[in-house]
Amino acid sequence: MLTPALPTPSADCLATLDAGELEACLYRQVEAAWRLCREVHPHLPRPRIWCDLRGKSAGQAHFGRGGLRFNPVLLDENRHPFLAEVVPHEMAHWLVWHLDEGPRLRPHGREWRQVMRELFGLEPHTTHRFDVGRASPMPFAYRCACRAHYFSPRRHALARRGQRYRCRHCAQTLVYTPDEVAKK
Repeated sequence: MLTPALPTPSADCLATLDAGELEACLYRQVEAAWRLCREVHPHLPRPRIWCDLRGKSAGQAHFGRGGLRFNPVLLDENRHPFLAEVVPHEMAHWLVWHLDEGPRLRPHGREWRQVMRELFGLEPHTTHRFDVGRASPMPFAYRCACRAHYFSPRRHALARRGQRYRCRHCAQTLVYTPDEVAKK
C-alpha cells in the first residue's frame, strides 16, 4: 500500500475556498511537489504555473513554456483529487523531463511511473476520471443512422472546411444538424 507523500488539504476545507483561494492552494501544492522533487534532483528548475488549460485535460507539463498548465474548471469541480493526483502527475513529468535522458524518455514510461510510486507515493495513472462535461462542452450536433454525435468547436471547424467524419458503429458520414439540442 502506497502512502501519498504530499499533504493535501481536506475535502471539507477545500470546499470552502473561493476561486482565488483555490488557485493559491494549487500554487502551494505545486511548490510542495517541486520541493519534494528537489530532494532527488537539486537543480530542478521551478516551473511556471498557468491556469489556462481548457478541454478534457486536467494538467499539462509544457516544456516549451517552461511550466505546468492546469484546467481551472476541473480544479474547481474536483478539488481534492486534483491537488492530490494531478499536481504530482504533472510534477513527475517535469522532473523526468529534466533528467539527463528526459527528452528521449516515454511520457508515461518506467521513469515517470517510478517517480509517481517512489517519490509521490501514488499509483501511476495516465488519465484522470473526472467528469469533463463543463470543461469540454461539445455544442455542435452531428447525426448518422444510429445516433447523435457531438463535436467540439475545433472539430466542427474542420468539418465545415471539408473534413469528413464517419460513425464508428454504422460507418455513415456524419451530417451537421444545427437544430438538434447539443450537450453543454
